[in-house]
Amino acid sequence: METVQKLSSEELIQLEDKHGAQNYHPLPVVLKRGEGVHVWDVEGKQYYDFLSAYSAVNQGHCHPKIVDAMMEQSKTLTLTSRAFHNDVLGVYEKYVTDYFGFDKVLPMNTGAEAVETAIKLCRKWAYEVKGIEENKAKIIVCENNFHGRTTTIISFSNDEDARRNFGPYTAGFVKIPYNDIDALEEALAQDDIAGFLVEPIQGEAGVFVPDEGYLTEAKALCEASGVLFIADEVQTGIARTGSLLAVCGNCTCQNGCEKQSTYNAPDILILGKALSGGAYPVSAVLANNEIMNVIKPGQHGSTFGGNPVAAKVAIAALDVVQDEKLAVKARELGNLFRAEVQKLVNKYDLLNLVRGKGLLNAMVINDTEDSSTAWDICMKLRDNGMLAKPTHGNIIRFAPPLVMTTEQLLDCVSIIDKTLAEF
Repeated sequence: METVQKLSSEELIQLEDKHGAQNYHPLPVVLKRGEGVHVWDVEGKQYYDFLSAYSAVNQGHCHPKIVDAMMEQSKTLTLTSRAFHNDVLGVYEKYVTDYFGFDKVLPMNTGAEAVETAIKLCRKWAYEVKGIEENKAKIIVCENNFHGRTTTIISFSNDEDARRNFGPYTAGFVKIPYNDIDALEEALAQDDIAGFLVEPIQGEAGVFVPDEGYLTEAKALCEASGVLFIADEVQTGIARTGSLLAVCGNCTCQNGCEKQSTYNAPDILILGKALSGGAYPVSAVLANNEIMNVIKPGQHGSTFGGNPVAAKVAIAALDVVQDEKLAVKARELGNLFRAEVQKLVNKYDLLNLVRGKGLLNAMVINDTEDSSTAWDICMKLRDNGMLAKPTHGNIIRFAPPLVMTTEQLLDCVSIIDKTLAEF
């Protein structure tokens, strides 16, 4: 282990290239330590983290309350599987269902697992409650979605890199344009529609924020059609967009949702990433009894889902969101960030626009999607002490930990300004 710790960034990257599958294209930086909004590489250089592990570390790197909860539970009991009860799961299940205003939760580990669980749950409900003929149920999805990379999920993806040569694909999905109420209404008129699966903001597609009222109208149309409204909040949830959930709109609630009527509640809610503050794989699917009760013993599960460490970590992570008022911070800092970056859009021809909500934002570069400009800018940002990644070629996503201060945010804007000036 001492030998590994002495290796340089270049040597460690070479190890990954030689011994690891090449399924990612990381920015060439090797991180060794993280705290709050900062990370450090193996040579000791400090960076602002403006990706937050794709919004998994909303609470900041290695938040002491979350880490302490994980370490304390790890010394007592880590895993029983669901063959037995444990003394933390029920406490967590009550906590998380009260927090988000649902009757029941089905605990899983990763975001993709949670999406798969929601799809299975929706279909089973369609057959056993709505009365759709078995194997006929269809779920409406949006173009340019990102819900994960399992075989089922890539079956309704537009990303050819994720799809090519992984078929045959899973049937049962109807694809419509995102942010198009007329298209949704037309799709809902088809026979055998069971659900509508949607990201409240499309993150991987370039942080596309739908029109005001789109989600409310979509929920109303689904309700009128007897179709389940399924919100994938794996990336947008847990205060990232300036409210507890992106479907909350402009809700300022900090203590969880006592009643679903207080926000634009989905029928099925999918959570992951920041549900653990990045300390442990934790995801969840929440729904009310009339939906969740279709799942019976033996019909779905996970060895690690609902394990004691995950339960303790998730409680601590949600406590931090509430105690530190991270939704309000995200809203206020997000407004400031977009206002400051808009000044850079006006200053540099290299920029087209900035968009986003809360602290989930994107800067669109004035170049083609197949150009390297966004990547080159991210490399320069790295050199100047800030880490971000391109998405879809000419778009750079900015999503720092929500514990960032105003001073730190303005320092980061200065880094962006300095970097763009070099171009």
